[in-house]
Amino acid sequence: MSLAPRVVLVHRATEYEELVARHGTHGQAAFFLSSRGRDIAEVAERHHRTRQALTEVTSAIPLTWRQSRVERADLDRFLFAPEDVVVVVGQDGLVANVAKYLAGQPVLGIDTDPGRNPGVLVRHRPTDAGPLLAATQSGGVRCDELIMVEAVADDTQRLVALNEIYLGAVGHQTARYRLGLEDDGGVVEAQASSGVLIGTGTGATGWIRSVWQERGGQLRLPSPTEERLLWFVREAWPSPATGTSLVAGELAAAHRLHLTVESERLVAFGDGMETDAVELTWGQTLRVGVCRERLRLIG
Repeated sequence: MSLAPRVVLVHRATEYEELVARHGTHGQAAFFLSSRGRDIAEVAERHHRTRQALTEVTSAIPLTWRQSRVERADLDRFLFAPEDVVVVVGQDGLVANVAKYLAGQPVLGIDTDPGRNPGVLVRHRPTDAGPLLAATQSGGVRCDELIMVEAVADDTQRLVALNEIYLGAVGHQTARYRLGLEDDGGVVEAQASSGVLIGTGTGATGWIRSVWQERGGQLRLPSPTEERLLWFVREAWPSPATGTSLVAGELAAAHRLHLTVESERLVAFGDGMETDAVELTWGQTLRVGVCRERLRLIG
């Protein structure tokens, strides 16, 4: 007998919960915010909207289905199963945070604060949850296959991200490495910079887009489902030993960016999660390109 589907609700602590945890009581949190020109009422209202959304989504889950909840901080310790339907309740970034831990499970993004969130990845309202959950089992739901980016080190460490991967020094100091494209005839350049950013079409709505705009938008931004990445070197420094000729480009599906570390310690992390980073030391190599896995986001 097959198992009933399991809904995994992914959420994160609200700003209000974090403030009360830090300051002890509602009153102390209110005093702290007022000393900085903010009103806790607005923070508390967003908290209540998030909790209400979680309640609505939970009540929409069929009674015969299994349920589980996981907070953002515990994602790296949670085991997702093949039959799971993942429901992300919160901000767009929370979908990106969970993407690296999945293997083809459908993801339903629920926007808890319409108008404040862009809604690129959390595309639905709490009232949509019931019909969409049922449709995942009947085959009546459409999923977009979003491209992800992966980085693989020579010691088999692997990192996957939905938006972008950043390679640089801890504390954003100068990173030293050798950079080249594997299909570029062996051309390699030694560089000193603020790091390298490699992003997807989904990431083109965030950090990658800001760098792209600063560079004049000469490269065409990929779509979220296009097997193409953009990469940028941040603040490359010219010197007798380092160059600045390889500072931006595209990566098609079969191509890889190759980096060899020339610092005592560099880190690579995805989607802003510095706590879940790949650590690299002198002489190690990292290959970055399009990931074979996709994020199946319910449209």
